[in-house]
Amino acid sequence: MRRASLVSVLLLLSVPLWSQEVADTNGQSPRIVDENGHVIQLFLHKDHPANQAAPQARGSQNLINHGGPIMQNPEVFLIFWGAKWTTDPAHVTVKSNVMAFFSGFGSTGEWNTIHQYGVTSPVGLTNQNWVDTSEPANPGVSDTDIQNEVIKCIATAQCPSSTSTVYEVFLPSNHYAVIGSATSCGGPHLQFCAYHSNFSYQGADIKYSSMPYPSCSGCQTSGWSDSLNFEHFSTHETREAATDPDGTAWFDRSGNEADDKCAWSPTPFTDSGFGYQYEWSNADRGCVKTK
Repeated sequence: MRRASLVSVLLLLSVPLWSQEVADTNGQSPRIVDENGHVIQLFLHKDHPANQAAPQARGSQNLINHGGPIMQNPEVFLIFWGAKWTTDPAHVTVKSNVMAFFSGFGSTGEWNTIHQYGVTSPVGLTNQNWVDTSEPANPGVSDTDIQNEVIKCIATAQCPSSTSTVYEVFLPSNHYAVIGSATSCGGPHLQFCAYHSNFSYQGADIKYSSMPYPSCSGCQTSGWSDSLNFEHFSTHETREAATDPDGTAWFDRSGNEADDKCAWSPTPFTDSGFGYQYEWSNADRGCVKTK
């Protein structure tokens, strides 16, 4: 009986603690916690209940510094996972445009907004990118799959191992991301467009984001190309990863990070041909385009 009880306990512990939490969140906060205690910050789709209110209704209170680390000198490494990134002309074009976006993002006013939260340097690209032409095992790509792809990149020396890097994993249009019962575009239970989080690997704190393809209206800005929508995701996730990489730094009383507070409203915009969204500014107590 004691052995059976122990097995039962282990089985219970193996169930992701956040699965039901995502399903029952009612859209009040994009902030959830995985089974290892790491915060996963979802970028909720535009028709999600949490994004139906104006930014002021989502909380006009400023972000609070909870004392956790930030990324003062962040860099980005882009991982494009799946054969379509080399075989499909539309995906190849998106990849090229996203690379062009990141090559200049750190010198824009859109990036400068987060200097007030302690990020001192422009975001930089490290070794550009890696295209992994292998396919994810399933149409739905779990958070564990994303983490393992980052580990694969580091372990095979395709990308640098660095705690100052955000590894951004871009999925092709024939796959979608899964967190518990929630999915991104293409999945059966749309709740989010992208997310960022962190995990421990060989004693290092690894920061990463999951960037599913914007293949549904809930993750698209009207009239925008796939490239512009991905650039919008990139703005959101990169700035949040820099200002709250471990889920312990800058967020408000409701669990919203700076880009969550301005997600979808005001309407995302273009600047110099690239897609961006507004950012919460403590200095202005509101959403701003640039600083």
